[in-house]
Amino acid sequence: MHAYLYVVMSVVLGAAGQVLMKLGTTKISVADAEGLLGKLIMMFTQPYILGGLACYGLSAVAWIFALSRLPLSQAYPMVAAGYVLVFVVSVLLFKEAVTLPKVGGMMLIVAGVIVLAK
Repeated sequence: MHAYLYVVMSVVLGAAGQVLMKLGTTKISVADAEGLLGKLIMMFTQPYILGGLACYGLSAVAWIFALSRLPLSQAYPMVAAGYVLVFVVSVLLFKEAVTLPKVGGMMLIVAGVIVLAK
């Protein structure tokens, strides 16, 4: 498999992990749990949170494969694409606000990734 496919897989899985964990937090009320152990049990038995952690694990595996084929200085800037992906999904799924500073920041990230990829 091409090295950049591993990078893309890692970024997409990492973003999916973030979204799933956020979705999991909307399904539980950690404040209602008694003590730290109760909060941890509540979090780590929530299916979306577990799915998010699984995505993170798979993302790490894809990242290791990517790093075995690319220099770190070339691969790492692509991780920033995950910020853009999470932003888009958070707007669509969680109805988070789109503001001019956020859009400007996303445009800077995209420009930076393009420049570093060249």
